[in-house]
Amino acid sequence: MARALAEGGFSGVHVLSIDSAETVLTDPRMSLIDYLRAHDVESIRELARELDRDKGNVSRDLKLLAKYGIVGFDTSGRAKRPFLKVEHLVVEPVF
Repeated sequence: MARALAEGGFSGVHVLSIDSAETVLTDPRMSLIDYLRAHDVESIRELARELDRDKGNVSRDLKLLAKYGIVGFDTSGRAKRPFLKVEHLVVEPVF
């Protein structure tokens, strides 16, 4: 599916199976994705503060999103800076 979308002109497409999406895309994690889509943040701590969430919980959620290729981390500075790795996230139903 990602290949078909790329051939159709969509770049930065990441596809999750419906089973993975049900596990990964919880409401709190979707709020992280939405925030990162609209804002640049300098650190996990800043992201947690902006969303009024516990830093440890945000860190664990980001780690899981990174495991599924949705989020990446820039570690070139003093802090670990999270960012979205994809422009489009597609959930593919598998039957």
